[in-house]
Amino acid sequence: MSAAVIAAVDIGASSGRVMLGRVSPDSGVSLETVHRFPNGVVELDGGLRWDFDALFAEVLAGLRAAATAAAAQGETIASIGIDTWAVDYGLVNKAGELVAQPFSYRDDRSRAAVAPVHAKLDPARLYRTTGLQFLQFNTIYQLAAERNLAGLKALLIPDLIAFLLTGVRRTEATNASTTGLFDAVAGEWATDFFTALGLRKDLFPPLIQPGEPYGYLLPDIAAALGLPRETTVVAVGSHDTASAVAAVPAQGENFAYISSGTWSLVGLELQQPVLTEASREANFTNERGVDGTIRYLRNVGGLWLLSECQRTWAGEGFQPDLAALLSAAAALPAGGPQVNADDPYFIAPGDMPERIRAAVRRTGDVLPNEPAAITRCIMDSLAAAYARTITTAERLAGREVDVVHVVGGGSQNTLLCQLTANATGRPVIAGPVEATALGNVLIQARAAGAATGGLPLLRGTIAAGTDLRRYEPQELTLNAARN
Repeated sequence: MSAAVIAAVDIGASSGRVMLGRVSPDSGVSLETVHRFPNGVVELDGGLRWDFDALFAEVLAGLRAAATAAAAQGETIASIGIDTWAVDYGLVNKAGELVAQPFSYRDDRSRAAVAPVHAKLDPARLYRTTGLQFLQFNTIYQLAAERNLAGLKALLIPDLIAFLLTGVRRTEATNASTTGLFDAVAGEWATDFFTALGLRKDLFPPLIQPGEPYGYLLPDIAAALGLPRETTVVAVGSHDTASAVAAVPAQGENFAYISSGTWSLVGLELQQPVLTEASREANFTNERGVDGTIRYLRNVGGLWLLSECQRTWAGEGFQPDLAALLSAAAALPAGGPQVNADDPYFIAPGDMPERIRAAVRRTGDVLPNEPAAITRCIMDSLAAAYARTITTAERLAGREVDVVHVVGGGSQNTLLCQLTANATGRPVIAGPVEATALGNVLIQARAAGAATGGLPLLRGTIAAGTDLRRYEPQELTLNAARN
């Protein structure tokens, strides 16, 4: 095996970054952040959209910074991998031009399309084929809300970025599995669903698997970035959760994972999908993972609730330090009010503190209008949702969990991790924070020959090189819960 220097483009719904990964048999994996940038929805052309032109400009700026940083060390970037959030897409015409800024899943346009889709494709039939959790913003409903798709191609966001870099149109499989148009067993497009909805079977480009190359950089892109023309753009787990789960530092199979960020993705890793009616009723999803695995999970509300609260408080002139806010929340007694953290009521931007207090009032309880109390309500609600989700996943999949791994930004939240251990009654292993970028880098490294083996070996590399923190369930809390 040889060493490799790799660029990872990792974009979430609220921010993005470009990182340099260095992988070698001797020193393992290291990450260097070379560019960070904000991301968010904007009101544009009658809806909530992504400013994709600005986003792509930031990607180019980040890749230029990566090329400069590598060159300063006498290194050459071998490849580039891209991961983003799921379900959203851009539409391009035959000339390869983006015809409009992509809609955001937070836009409400797809709500009206749900009933017409279900009139043509019964929800039970949809689930038996796709295994996909019902969310009103799934790609299938967004496409049904489109007015004119004639002559256009749909490219999921990471594939759209890859297309603009390489000129090659493909659809990466882990992200394709989130569309509602993908056969969970066959691992191919469910072409009869396209026909039923009046969509062209070639609306999306052909599938590509993690580790396969899209192609080389376009000559003008390579020149603008200061990178060699032969720099390859490699498919990774382009749905960011797929990359994050690939980097869970698990030792053995009996683990649950929580990819904790703007959203929380909570579930198990399986070898086969669970397509039962009970699974559908529980609203679990079967999404594709790296190496053909199944990410059996539910979308649960995430730290979006807290970040939106912080945004509202900042607008009111109150900008508390996050660590101090969490410390004050931790000092409050257990057993306070909770809300349903994944209620669609919380999806859109807005006055989140008041919405949380209103949701508590509907339960017959009262939540003080104090940041610490609202923060504690969010943390308790998330931990309880995590515990319910893991328990249900165990039952539906016939798998018992020994340990819970929390990766992503939420792994730094000591209050949330401890409350999760308490609520689940299982040890929580927190870290790595940069799981998505690490998964992105390691899939590229394996494609370049700088890493070998399946997921267990890749995960062992991460576990050996990451400072992990363990949270044990607190007996007092568990005893109280049993009573």
